[in-house]
Amino acid sequence: MNTDGHGLPEGWEWKKLGEVCEVIGGGTPSKKVKDFYIGNIPWATVRDMQGEIVKKTKYRITEEAVKKSSTNIIPKGSVIIATRVGLGKVCLTNEDTAINQDLRGIIPKNSKKLYVPFLFRWFKNISYKIIGEGTGATVKGVKLPFIKGLAIPLPPLAEQKRIVAILDEAFAAIDKAKVNAEKNLSNAKELFDSYLNGIFANPGEDWEEKKLGEVYDVRDGTHDSPKYQDKGYPLITSKNLKDGVVSFNKIKYISENDYINVNKRSKVDIGDVLFAMIGTIGNPVVIVDDPTYAIKNVALFKVDNEKQSSWFLKYYLESNTVIKKMEQESKGTTQKFVGLGYLRNFKLLFPSLSKQKHIVNQLDKLSSEAKHLESIYQQRIAELDELKESILKKAFEGEL
Repeated sequence: MNTDGHGLPEGWEWKKLGEVCEVIGGGTPSKKVKDFYIGNIPWATVRDMQGEIVKKTKYRITEEAVKKSSTNIIPKGSVIIATRVGLGKVCLTNEDTAINQDLRGIIPKNSKKLYVPFLFRWFKNISYKIIGEGTGATVKGVKLPFIKGLAIPLPPLAEQKRIVAILDEAFAAIDKAKVNAEKNLSNAKELFDSYLNGIFANPGEDWEEKKLGEVYDVRDGTHDSPKYQDKGYPLITSKNLKDGVVSFNKIKYISENDYINVNKRSKVDIGDVLFAMIGTIGNPVVIVDDPTYAIKNVALFKVDNEKQSSWFLKYYLESNTVIKKMEQESKGTTQKFVGLGYLRNFKLLFPSLSKQKHIVNQLDKLSSEAKHLESIYQQRIAELDELKESILKKAFEGEL
């Protein structure tokens, strides 16, 4: 393909955004005047930018609110971008919409030179540049000169429309494939969950009812709040129990003295099961590596594996049979929790150790198969996202 010597095909040209578009800012009508917010004009913030089109806004304002504030109404079918909060977001308006100060309306100066859907797709392609330019300690933002100075490659209008048509068709196919992959991913997870819940919802006649405290030594971590420090021993809380493992992301550390004191009553050993008691109740974890940490807001089930199976308990504690009942019976208003006494007196049905091991073996195999399928579908979803980005990039390099 012939180019103009500047990396663009023949007939294309580079333009600064400010040369071909009006960049319109917004504002917020006074919240003290409640009557401003009982109108019919959509007023958008970055929170309303949930998809490619702003279909609904949380607030609608009056014409008086527009007149007495710095907001502006962006025409239907225009591009709006986030320049202060939610950098990188870009949407189209589906009706005349006022915007707040965190957004900018991008309006072509000549509709015969710049096709709005082309402009929209171009912004999707260069969103990473806007994100990368963001500055600010708490809220990242970009300045107006940067936006106006962005270089946009402009082919003839007919070529813009051809490119958009190709992208629309390709993206529709990709989106359909992604929906199918996401459905398959969900089905793989549901298949295992269904089998797991079926086992514990339909126990055998020979299963014996017992309290957890009768079967296991049930303890909990410290109730105190040790002084945290930059280094030392990790303190595991309910938030660190994720996806069947102990996560050390965002971990806090305590001194050796606090570590020793906590572990006098709740030392964790290999084969034990940890269980989140507060917040998101559940997320049981079987300890398979030598632990060098203390626990807080976490239940500790010490398991005698000559009599019981740690993995059977883990599966039991993550089944709907247990979790739904505990959530219904939990206490607390802001954060739900279950206490140590409640856990010790919680009743479950137990089969023999040999049957526990048989059940665990079945669940392990199905879990392994489900995780394998999940990894395939997750990889497929990632590949589809990458394909979309690749096609978008080629479109604005003139390679479609």
